[in-house]
Amino acid sequence: MNFALADDHLVLRQSARTFLEKEISLARVLVPGATVDDAGYEANWSKIAAMGWPGLVIDEAYDGLGLSCIDLAMILGEMGRSLAPSPFLGTLFGAWALQRGGSDTQKKNLLPGIAAGAVKCALAVAESHGATDGPCREASARKQGVSWRLTGVKSFVIDAASADWLIVAAHDEQAGSRAFFLVEAHQPGVEVDLLPWRDVTRQVADLRLKNAVGEKLAAADAELWPWLRDRVLFALATESSAGAQRVMEMTVDYAKERTAFGRQIGSYQAIKHSLADMLGQVECCNAAVLYAAWALSEGDARGPLAAAMAKAYTSDAYMAIAQRSIQIFGAIGFTWEMANHLYFKRARANAELFGNARTQRARVIDMVEKKAA
Repeated sequence: MNFALADDHLVLRQSARTFLEKEISLARVLVPGATVDDAGYEANWSKIAAMGWPGLVIDEAYDGLGLSCIDLAMILGEMGRSLAPSPFLGTLFGAWALQRGGSDTQKKNLLPGIAAGAVKCALAVAESHGATDGPCREASARKQGVSWRLTGVKSFVIDAASADWLIVAAHDEQAGSRAFFLVEAHQPGVEVDLLPWRDVTRQVADLRLKNAVGEKLAAADAELWPWLRDRVLFALATESSAGAQRVMEMTVDYAKERTAFGRQIGSYQAIKHSLADMLGQVECCNAAVLYAAWALSEGDARGPLAAAMAKAYTSDAYMAIAQRSIQIFGAIGFTWEMANHLYFKRARANAELFGNARTQRARVIDMVEKKAA
């Protein structure tokens, strides 16, 4: 195992950073009362699609690039660093679900379009209380002829409002267990309620289904969800790790510039200690994410453990760093015009999505105990 990034990875990361710094602006959400509608979702998506990023993890057989999780981490990290508002994450989750669980026909029909940026997706798994594991109690699917009809509610769906297709977890009434279904988003019976989400750089919605038509994915829940969950957790952890690093850099720069009582505030021991703590947390975040990326790329048996550990640690660290940054900035750190609050809100949102740090630590304990038994 080598944690040093190859030159190709460094070039990929730098090219992504250069592009995002040039093309993505948060100015429209750095004003009082801004909402996700002001974030420029669709305009940003067109630029990102032109870079070929929607096809990063899609197999070459479906016109994608077929890159690894380590490669993906270079792009995802920069997306998290810049808080780039776009339906990239939801589409990534949908592409993973289709690639792992879709039938040959479903893959041929949708994956090339996703790779080209012409088709956007969202993954609807969570119940109203946020749980993503276990049986579905709030959405069900029944067989009707050659298709399925889905009714119920899914919650906290990333990028559902922008999606063309939805991958929905629902209770299969025929089999008596959870299954995943492909649902066209723009049809009668599908209602997307955009939530007044704390993170104004990302769309999150509730999904209401009323006899909506869907197709069942080929893979069973036990085959699809554990594999998909690991990658979802890794993706969120990667965003959080890079976001935490950006917040630390912003705070260090400010501590060098801001003066109080005739001295740079960064020269005071209390500030130095806080910045040192931030650096330690950031380094641990990066190590956890790279380990998870390596394990998932290699198909290592430790992948699930690494992904859960990365999500747990980065969730807590990102929130702590973002909160401390606001304190070091002082009163100006609380204003709409500064980006600090956007990073704190992203940290808080990422921490809760698909299982918070406590949930992931419980999973880590369970995996370790099972291995030791």
